[in-house]
Amino acid sequence: MSGKEAQLTQLLQPTVEAMGYALWGIELISPGKRPTLRLYIEADEGISVDDCAAVSHQVSGVLDVEDPISSEYTLEVSSPGVDRLLFSPEHYFPYAGEMIDVRLRLPVEGRRRYKGTLLAVNSETLVVVVDDREFELPLRSVDRARVFPRLEIGQGKK
Repeated sequence: MSGKEAQLTQLLQPTVEAMGYALWGIELISPGKRPTLRLYIEADEGISVDDCAAVSHQVSGVLDVEDPISSEYTLEVSSPGVDRLLFSPEHYFPYAGEMIDVRLRLPVEGRRRYKGTLLAVNSETLVVVVDDREFELPLRSVDRARVFPRLEIGQGKK
């Protein structure tokens, strides 16, 4: 997580939690002239479009007052989804044994991308098994990590 994303998390998490949601994560994406601020929210009963709209409205007010992003930007609020991004070490624990896709900022053993099974995680590293080989990856080097959704029997391609 970048310093700006950490600052935005600190600023917006209290508002999201006061509304009864959990702030799963924040992405600040700058693909061109106009950056996108994407918030992922979660609740035990799931997230609806109305939930996203309500959080967007409240968060917009906070952002207008605090003005942490100096340029124009687009705000998006959504559920993390089944192929969710993993932002913090705590996010990895429930997905031990699942397939994940990890992109690193700096290469480990000459690679920056690992698609495999999450074997273990602690506060500093995660272990991913790719082609029967274990790789220990430093969490501080993770640029982006995503869980592959599990297909239930009968949900495959037709």
